[in-house]
Amino acid sequence: MTGGPNDGEARTGTATDGDVLVSVRDLERTYRGGVEALRGVSFDVRRGSRFGIVGESGSGKSTVVRLLAALDRPTGGSVTFDGTRIDHLRDRDLGFLRKRLQIVFQDPMGSLDPRMRVRDIISEPLGRARGRDERVAELLDAVGLPGDAGRKYPHQFSGGQRQRISIARALAPRPEVLIADEAVSALDVLVRKQILDLLDRLAGEFSLTMVFVSHDLGVVRRVCDEVAVMRRGEIVEQGPVADVYDAPRSEYTRSLVAAAPTLETVLSEKE
Repeated sequence: MTGGPNDGEARTGTATDGDVLVSVRDLERTYRGGVEALRGVSFDVRRGSRFGIVGESGSGKSTVVRLLAALDRPTGGSVTFDGTRIDHLRDRDLGFLRKRLQIVFQDPMGSLDPRMRVRDIISEPLGRARGRDERVAELLDAVGLPGDAGRKYPHQFSGGQRQRISIARALAPRPEVLIADEAVSALDVLVRKQILDLLDRLAGEFSLTMVFVSHDLGVVRRVCDEVAVMRRGEIVEQGPVADVYDAPRSEYTRSLVAAAPTLETVLSEKE
């Protein structure tokens, strides 16, 4: 899958073709005190697609991410990765998932050890594998950082550069799925566009299936093929991006779309 961001135009040959890589069925998560974070959430992520999950704070997006990555267990329902149910597996049986699915978080400084040089941060998921230095150099180039960046520490970089380091680290073990969890929400709008363009390019170059989680409808529209709109722990609408954004069926989705400027609009206002 190649080409630039879709700018709201639906891609072809991605969301509707190929087999299902991640499948979620009737997912529920109830926390202590009876707080229902998720209620009956179901969706499929097809191999090679870019699937967006969008919703306001408290909609359940972060809970979905934790369950997709097997960092938490559902109260009900199932999560299946490439034909294997992962929601009931013990931590020691999840090694295959840790390599095949990686997450880029909102705050890169929270996921980058400030005491480690960048080259060690990126190569950490590789263990003692051969060719670590070559892999680090390849990834630094892929994310648009100079070769000498590997000798520096995270605090020596800007926020956008640190997010590039986080992306390089996530790509190190050659995952099939990359989850971007509010990965650009803390960045200036100009840097946000650069990181979105980077993720768009890397998804094609590394044959990634991407799950993009955000409260920003403009961001999801720019990079995704399909989208699920969440509210209060439920999916209120899902489908191809162009259909959901241009002809929303849910009143809630209509209100979100009406209130959300596109990234291009925001950029033009800054010029």
